[in-house]
Amino acid sequence: MAVRVILGLLLTVVASGLAGRRLLMLYRLGRAGQPAEPGRTRGVAARVRAELTEVLGQRKLLKWTVPGTAHLLTFWGFLILGLTLIEGYGALVDRDFHLPWIGTQPWLGFLEDLFAVAVLLAVLVFAAIRLRHLPAREGTRSRFFGSHLGGAWLILFMIFNVVWTLLLYRGAQINTGNFPYADGAFASEVVARVLAPLGTTANDVIETAGLLLALGVVLTFLVIVVHSKHLHIFTAAPNVAFSRRPRALGALQPVRSGGKLVDFDDPGEDDVIGRGAIEDFTWKGMLDFASCTECGRCQSQCPAWNTGKPLSPKLLIMSLRDHALAKAPYLLAGDDHAGVDALAAAEAQRPLVAEGGVITPDVLWSCTTCGACVEQCPVDIEHVDHIVDMRRYQVVMEASFPREAAVLLRNLEHAGDPWGRGAANRLDWTAKLDFPVRVLGDGEALPDDAEYLFWVGCAGAFDERAVRTSQAVAELLHTAGVGYAVLGSGETCTGDPARRLGNELLFQELARQNVATLTAAGVRKIVTTCAHCFNSLANEYPQLGGTFEVVHHTQLLSRLLAEGRLTPVTPVQATVTYHDPCYLGRHNRIFAPPRDILGSVAGVRLTEPDRTRERSFCCGAGGARMWLEEPLGTRINEARTDELLATGADVVAAACPYCIDMLADGVAQRAAEGVTVTDVAGVLLRSVRAIPDDPEGATR
Repeated sequence: MAVRVILGLLLTVVASGLAGRRLLMLYRLGRAGQPAEPGRTRGVAARVRAELTEVLGQRKLLKWTVPGTAHLLTFWGFLILGLTLIEGYGALVDRDFHLPWIGTQPWLGFLEDLFAVAVLLAVLVFAAIRLRHLPAREGTRSRFFGSHLGGAWLILFMIFNVVWTLLLYRGAQINTGNFPYADGAFASEVVARVLAPLGTTANDVIETAGLLLALGVVLTFLVIVVHSKHLHIFTAAPNVAFSRRPRALGALQPVRSGGKLVDFDDPGEDDVIGRGAIEDFTWKGMLDFASCTECGRCQSQCPAWNTGKPLSPKLLIMSLRDHALAKAPYLLAGDDHAGVDALAAAEAQRPLVAEGGVITPDVLWSCTTCGACVEQCPVDIEHVDHIVDMRRYQVVMEASFPREAAVLLRNLEHAGDPWGRGAANRLDWTAKLDFPVRVLGDGEALPDDAEYLFWVGCAGAFDERAVRTSQAVAELLHTAGVGYAVLGSGETCTGDPARRLGNELLFQELARQNVATLTAAGVRKIVTTCAHCFNSLANEYPQLGGTFEVVHHTQLLSRLLAEGRLTPVTPVQATVTYHDPCYLGRHNRIFAPPRDILGSVAGVRLTEPDRTRERSFCCGAGGARMWLEEPLGTRINEARTDELLATGADVVAAACPYCIDMLADGVAQRAAEGVTVTDVAGVLLRSVRAIPDDPEGATR
């Protein structure tokens, strides 16, 4: 017994020392980051629900049925098998040790063996999946492309070792009469029958050797885990607990420096806008990097990666993590860097974003901020926030951004819209309407009989296709008797493209001007046709004191249909497919109203593309990409158009002017004859107007 105790404790002390030293370094590295924004611990109930569903329930992982089920079995297997670890340490000093109260119950022995077998099966499934999707065979199509493959195989091997050594020890225990369970442990009993012919003495030796071997494997596994990407075993749960709730989509975070909000009227001399070095990220950012499982779910859904761009959300997070670890000795050395090794010192000199830096500019500017990566991530990493924060530093602190973005920013600064058309032309879209549209004059308040302020948006005012949507919605509201008014020349860009591009200064300027205008007009309710305007007005303007009730036009039209204030009368004989705009669907969870509208029109046959709702594929315009060139890979809008055309639809419907522009260009590029692209409001208007069926009318 003395040998068991001494060797067991020695193994524990050594492994705990190695693991503890690593964990202490990681803790100090996290502390080197900036303070996180307030609110990371608010809403305890929501955070507990997240732990129950995302961590214990493995909700996101189970969206991918086979690997999700395998991960669920492994996760719960290790929780259950944790009991066998307690039993093992007890057996070091008492061969008859068992857990108090329940330690001899047959159901517990059965449960432990059941999950031991389940974990073994899960290891086989993981191995099969990795062999099937080898990056060497599938290239960038493999979700494991760029992952640490050697480390992953080592972990699978160690999990296998954990289970077989456990069963060996338990089988020998049965034969020596020291096993806690008289019945139920079916797998251990099978091993016992195999070992029984060796005799009692041999089983005595196997029991002790197996126990020490099992403990040694578990402790070695612990040391490997804290030095590998499987650190997520320990960081995933806190990362989910401290993540943005309900999700890290919708509004971008306001700019903070040193944990404090930056006052853009009078910024401090030491304020840093965005992230220009790894230590500029918050401790939550560091926790994100440490939590990446390298599973590749984000990468598999990323529109940039899937069209041949260099951006992979997974590789981006891995690069930031690897850089943080390589730079750690320099960061943790304080002010005296004399003793820092050369590699760490060299890593400290690498720029965060640059050619040859940690992140290349092509990676940074390829993001459309669609949020597919955030949606997929099983450990709630906030990719979009990190990307925009790095863009903020590049634009505001370094004045570094894609060349063509200069035109966009100049137009926003001088004309208040991306096209540079100017406020004087914002009412041109009303010229062809056969009814008056009420326009608020300078300083005029919204009349009492005008329930809504119709926020037309820059696209709705100036883009030819979006103008048709503005006209359709105006006519539908007029038909339904909804009182509304527009700002006309008093409206300016919401600032969405400037903010997604990283120009926070310009966003602040535009947004504050709009908040002041809307507040002075006494606006309480806003309806808008643009998903990006909707997101800014509803989710980001409250950060600047502008709190309004904002609805997307599909929400309002759906309600008017339900109330009987709009009545579709003319069948529209068409097969329609609906494209979910990222900033309406994934960012704001508005999925049903557009489909309700299409479903209300007689004759419409709605067909869904393979990727729809939360998994919808981006049109390529978000993140200010609509105004940037796309020289790398294939065009995102054409890839999405191919998916929509594959449904066989003759009408592609969307609910965002960005999407309609990009998809209409995609249909034109594919020369898809007879296919039209329109807003869902155009389809509804065609039926409400009670005019004969006209295929050309689908574009109105």
